[in-house]
Amino acid sequence: MRMIFIGPPGAGKGTQAARLVDRYAIPHISTGDMFRAAVKNGTPLGKKAAEYMNAGKLVPDEVTIGLVRERIAQDDAKEGFLLDGFPRTVPQAEALKEALAADGVSLDAVLLLEVDDQLIVDRIVGRRSDPETGTIYHLQFNPPPAEIMDRLVHRKDDTEEACRARLDAYHAQTAPLVPFYDAEGLLKRVDGVGKPDQVTERIVAALA
Repeated sequence: MRMIFIGPPGAGKGTQAARLVDRYAIPHISTGDMFRAAVKNGTPLGKKAAEYMNAGKLVPDEVTIGLVRERIAQDDAKEGFLLDGFPRTVPQAEALKEALAADGVSLDAVLLLEVDDQLIVDRIVGRRSDPETGTIYHLQFNPPPAEIMDRLVHRKDDTEEACRARLDAYHAQTAPLVPFYDAEGLLKRVDGVGKPDQVTERIVAALA
């Protein structure tokens, strides 16, 4: 199973990605992890990526696509992969399509996890973390015990303003991937609202 996972920030992709890679025995390839591994291993493309990252610049698409091609050529990705975090734009998707075709690799599906913007804001703004245990709570959906409320932390980027800025960026840059992959016949829309087990069942059904 070779697939790309897209969806707005806060939709629950991380939770579902962890389940899918176990179910289908494929690696979860996130661009962040991929960059860090390539830099650590000192590959030629990793060194190029490091130059841009160390300068605080975005890694160019051609370097990122080169890293993706290197990564999916590894043994653990021979039977499939879950690509998360790339592509983010239609030009990236077009370039990735050409690169995969050149390598004789075709995608099986592009999963879109759909969640309404307001629900995402509610999910994120209500999150609190316990610095002592690392447990993540939610004031509405998973309330913490009253006795630990005083020590809980509200992340600075979990404000409504920051959340809506991330959503605006998603809609401007990444949402155009939806019609692109729909036209390719690859798009699988999945309702991301509900308990994690319910969402997983919907994804598996969509991929069947």
